Amino acid sequence: MKGFGGGMAQLMKQANQMQMKMKKVQEELAKAEYDGSAGGGAVTVKVNGDHKITALAIKEDVFKSGDAEMLQDMIMLAVNDAMKIAKETSAKEMEKITGGMGVPGLF
Repeated sequence: MKGFGGGMAQLMKQANQMQMKMKKVQEELAKAEYDGSAGGGAVTVKVNGDHKITALAIKEDVFKSGDAEMLQDMIMLAVNDAMKIAKETSAKEMEKITGGMGVPGLF
């Protein structure tokens, strides 16, 4: 039983280290910005790791077309593109720490 206690202490230490690494990476990811675009760059969006839009740019040519529905679609596509990149980046960074354990809510 003596060896088991030492192993458990080591396991807890590793879990705490992993939790600290995850927290640091989450903080860094929250500060990062991710770009998305649609319409060949006619609409560009920048989001942060907290999934908040930090910038939106629409080229003047898009306004001239007068097609509001097309503009709405391009904005949605650009936002979704940026959000997808943010999500994928976050998942990859977390996987580096967890080694792909994929245990949601563990930490």
